Amino acid sequence: MTEAPDWLREELVTLAWCWRLARRDGVVIGLTSHDRDLTIGGIAYRAAPGMKPSALETTDSLDTATMDLEGAIASDAIAARDLDAGRWDGAELILFVTDWTAPDVAPVTVARGSLGAIERRGAAFAAELQGVTRLLDRPVCPATSPSCRAMLGDRACRVDLAPHTHLRRVLTVVGRAVTIDSPVADMAFGELQWMEGANCGLVSPVIGAMGAVLQLAEAPAFVVTEAVRVRLTEGCDKQLATCRDRFANAINFRGEAHLPGNDLLTRYPGG
Repeated sequence: MTEAPDWLREELVTLAWCWRLARRDGVVIGLTSHDRDLTIGGIAYRAAPGMKPSALETTDSLDTATMDLEGAIASDAIAARDLDAGRWDGAELILFVTDWTAPDVAPVTVARGSLGAIERRGAAFAAELQGVTRLLDRPVCPATSPSCRAMLGDRACRVDLAPHTHLRRVLTVVGRAVTIDSPVADMAFGELQWMEGANCGLVSPVIGAMGAVLQLAEAPAFVVTEAVRVRLTEGCDKQLATCRDRFANAINFRGEAHLPGNDLLTRYPGG
């Protein structure tokens, strides 16, 4: 075990909690429990005295470790509308303590992981920090399924998404219906990523398409008042025929399309 640094052994400890949050869209912010801003490793950690972690317990077991993080919502750091839009879902977090009198001294990392469930509580929020041992909860092997279990373009699928990705402009948005400037074929089960405007960085699943009108799973988080650029990625219905005929990728089909179902024993002879 690494020995505690000298500044933690002082009679008067000058430590501050710090949080480094990295969103999936590349935005990184730093927050500190100290009453003044700190700069650590080239990142500005803004004073957020309301931020606090729950009690921490360190063990040598492999039990899944979680921790609650609570704090007030700051409009210029963690905005309420960004929490509601899901921008912070899955953000990577590093929690550490440092000597606020000498922030350049190597800090002591206390916990790291990703943000799980985020709950709004009026003008405050609470988030669960999921540790790396949460990965052990995943199934050891996949369950059988008639449809493909891979995601289009991932390591299991191996389809090159470049020919199936298109740049367009959204002209109007009415509820969940989005009109683009030029139709794109095979957009059902695809996704729309906003590249401009208030929704920039967010991804909207597409559940249907008719010409230049796309039907989203949910209405955009923020109002769209003008034409904005979007990136469209075609979808796949995860059926063997689609994988074979449209993508010529049946060899990587991750499903059991011809495996008998649970109703095999209840079928009538010749049925």
